[in-house]
Amino acid sequence: MIFVALASWAQQPEAYRLFDSKGKPIAYDKIIADLAKQDVVFFGEMHNDPITHWLEYKVLNSLCQSLKGDLSVGMEMFESDNQLIIDEYMKGLVSIDRFEDECRLWPNYSTDYKPIFEFAEEHHLPFVATNVPRRYASMVKEHGLQILDSLNCEAKSFLPKLPIDYETNEQATAGFALMSMMGKGKKSNPEFMGQAQGLKDATMAWFIVKNLKHHFIHFNGNYHSDSNDGIVKYLLKYRPGTKVKTIYSVKQDDISSLDETYLGHGDYYICVPSDMVTSY
Repeated sequence: MIFVALASWAQQPEAYRLFDSKGKPIAYDKIIADLAKQDVVFFGEMHNDPITHWLEYKVLNSLCQSLKGDLSVGMEMFESDNQLIIDEYMKGLVSIDRFEDECRLWPNYSTDYKPIFEFAEEHHLPFVATNVPRRYASMVKEHGLQILDSLNCEAKSFLPKLPIDYETNEQATAGFALMSMMGKGKKSNPEFMGQAQGLKDATMAWFIVKNLKHHFIHFNGNYHSDSNDGIVKYLLKYRPGTKVKTIYSVKQDDISSLDETYLGHGDYYICVPSDMVTSY
């Protein structure tokens, strides 16, 4: 009976494990201690993973305590033209209903991102809407980056400085080409799709830099900060020498060790079981 009990205990399921850049297990407190030394932390998430979202909230809480509130928060999930109403809401000028109606919130906002937003509100942390308004990303997807030159000054205020120093990512372009081939209806230009992605990354980097005082944490999908590319690449162009660390989230059947194929994608890893439930 004792053996059976011990065997059952040994098989107790785990929700996640943490690993460093070399794939070695690491304690949560050590990660926080290192992240607190950085100018910008990029938390790369899996959008529908509840463990990732819970850890986003915990990391934000821990960094806020460690830095005594000297922290700004930014999210891919809010677009730059939302900043005015975010600021108005934070000042108590508009209601929560009006704020939520006008911000084009993601469908999983209430379960996955609202806790982060409310934490920033409660602790008076500057909250920055970093992403490009989706209408401009759609324009670029259809017409390429040159279409941005036709916008007026007010529209350009929601974008990074033009022209964007975009470099074609051959691997990404090939991926977009495959997506276009497999999709239904009108086929998209893979190069323009890559440029639209570049616009998103450049815009997020631009507004992080514009609002970077001492410490900044940014929440985004894994893709946008993978391997110090995407947002990170543009941020270092806009602000060379910025100290940056990234978190990368993965799913595996066995989380006892990190799959070596993930090495190089992040400075720290959150490893979640493949059979973890999803939020959508």
